[in-house]
Amino acid sequence: MNQKDLKRYKKMLEDSKTALLESAKKTLVEESSFDTDDLPDEIDQASSEYAQSMVFRLRDREKFLLQKIEKALQRIEDGTFGICERCEEDISPKRLEARPVTTLCIRCKEEQEKKERSYG
Repeated sequence: MNQKDLKRYKKMLEDSKTALLESAKKTLVEESSFDTDDLPDEIDQASSEYAQSMVFRLRDREKFLLQKIEKALQRIEDGTFGICERCEEDISPKRLEARPVTTLCIRCKEEQEKKERSYG
């Protein structure tokens, strides 16, 4: 992979990382100002707690994605970005555009999903 493509993927990953961190900061500020005493009844409180639970679940997913972004950035630095972990073939540019954090080429990913479905 050439340096121009690597820089583009690195920028994509860094932009995603920045957006995730900004979103997390915003949520932290909003959630830290939340007070259950401000809610007039139990139904409002239950609804609010459910919404808060959903936000925390989303944050867990974002945390996992952030870890994947960090690993992808590290692969760019060590020269293994865009190489499938399983078969060691190049991952197609289309796949990297759609999912820059990927570690598997489309063929290996499909095989993995097929195995997961057979166990699932």
